[in-house]
Order: sequence, then structure tokens, then C-alpha cells
Amino acid sequence: MAAPKKYPDELRARAVRLYRESEPKPTIRKLAEQLGVHHEALRNWIRQDQADRGERDDRPSTDMAQENRRLREEVAELRRVNEILRAASSYFASELGPTRRRS
Repeated sequence: MAAPKKYPDELRARAVRLYRESEPKPTIRKLAEQLGVHHEALRNWIRQDQADRGERDDRPSTDMAQENRRLREEVAELRRVNEILRAASSYFASELGPTRRRS
């Protein structure tokens, strides 16, 4: 389970919007100070927004990260099911034994 968010989504969206709409661009540290957030948090929000808009490719978009998370969970579930099926197959193979197998 993910840790609770320190800053509300509305603040994140507002901070990124302020940065994007400002000309000239303010320094991240100064804007973060004005908004009362940590400068590295603001920097990460801006980078994530840029990734979501396709402006940078050094990090996955939010949609891609969510899909990756969903796929990892699905793979883990399939591995658990496979292990159960292997154990059941092994159990039934040993119960039937070589003399009781059907031809």
C-alpha cells in the first residue's frame, strides 16, 4: 500500500499550473517557498506533468506507471495460481501412482 500523500492533489495541480503559466519561469525553489511546499516535491510534480504531456521521456507517464503496477499485481497473482496448480498436480500424480494411471 502506498504512503499517504503529504500534499493535496489540488495543491499539486495548482503549483504545476502556476509554474507552466509563468513567464519567465520562476525558480522552483522560490515558487515552492511561496506555496509552502518542499522544492524537490515541486520539481518532481513538474517533471511528472512533463512526462504525462509527452514532453520528456526519462520517466513513465502516470498512466504507464499505473498500468505497470496493475500488470505486476496480475503477474504476482498468476504466479501464485501456477504454484497452487503445480502443487495440486504433484499431489495427484503421487496419489495415482504408476499402477493406477489411466491408459
